[in-house]
Amino acid sequence: MSRLIKVASVQHACTDQVSENLDTTEKLIENAADEGADLVLLSELHTRLYIGQDNHPSYFDWAEPIPGPTSDLLQQWSDTYNLVIVGSVFEHRGNGVYHNSCVVADDDGSIAGIYRKMHIPDDPGFAEKYYFTPGDADGFEPISTSVGRLGVLICWDQWFPEAARLMALAGADILLYPTAIGWSVSDDDAERGRQLEAWMTVQRGHAIANHLPLVVANRCGYEENPLDSEDGIEFWGNSFICGPQGEMLARASSDESHMICTEIYLNRTAILRRSWPFFRDRRIDAYTDLCRRVRDVD
Repeated sequence: MSRLIKVASVQHACTDQVSENLDTTEKLIENAADEGADLVLLSELHTRLYIGQDNHPSYFDWAEPIPGPTSDLLQQWSDTYNLVIVGSVFEHRGNGVYHNSCVVADDDGSIAGIYRKMHIPDDPGFAEKYYFTPGDADGFEPISTSVGRLGVLICWDQWFPEAARLMALAGADILLYPTAIGWSVSDDDAERGRQLEAWMTVQRGHAIANHLPLVVANRCGYEENPLDSEDGIEFWGNSFICGPQGEMLARASSDESHMICTEIYLNRTAILRRSWPFFRDRRIDAYTDLCRRVRDVD
């Protein structure tokens, strides 16, 4: 039996006005619903400007619990538009514990699950370790929904093949990556091209290696560094959806706020794993050193 679903990725710029960002998000979700989408992925931390450009203690005031205002709104939209929504929350989990989290709202408005970002970057322009505690050790668990088991990962997670593989081994039907990534103003055109190609290639590789369709939602637009007006990030957009052989099914522009939507066949995973049996041929007896930080060899 064919398992056909329609998936959408929402890409937009963010402003310092939360209500404006949420209005933009809802309009694009409504567009996805009008096109018959079953599942919508929103970008990382889509309600506000990106906080990671600098260490700023006041930004902790933006955090909220789950359930809370953003998750309540995601549930409301899921119920209203009858689709699954994967949205992002700066989560206040407890005193001194904050996460970069995703809430998965099922199509009946219930919360199907929460994923907390596991890999936390601390790079120029992306100082997230100041704000976010990594997710718990058992975090690589797909979330069951009405459209299938979702392997939700977040931004920096997308560079780690182990994360995608663990989601696949646990039965994920789709890999989803909400993202906030862009270029520094100091990057020249050649470096920008290399970064973008690397970003797209590594994720398409996760799709291929695990025979899973993959959805990415990045933000777009320029955001000035609040502590340095001569610095900032130009988020590069290029949200995309690819199939389980890495084939590009839909791709957004670099700078336009819009929604992309396409059909995917979940049953292709089983078909491909029979013809290209990567999972059968894994040498799990030989991989124990993957649990080491480095291999000490002569």
